[in-house]
Amino acid sequence: MDRRPTLAIDPQLLEILACPDPHHAPLVYDPDGQTLTCTECGRIFEIRDDIPVLLLSEARTAPEGQ
Repeated sequence: MDRRPTLAIDPQLLEILACPDPHHAPLVYDPDGQTLTCTECGRIFEIRDDIPVLLLSEARTAPEGQ
């Protein structure tokens, strides 16, 4: 079981982070999953070692129905 402490991303940082796709939509932070999800395209970006990985090539898509 993964017992890493959850990162509390600074709310000011969340305000400026956006999806790297041309629509630049806001991202929603999931502290339990340590991910950021795009509000427009649904791509999920992982947070690794307390750093958001905002690379389109590294993003995954949400499972169908979510």
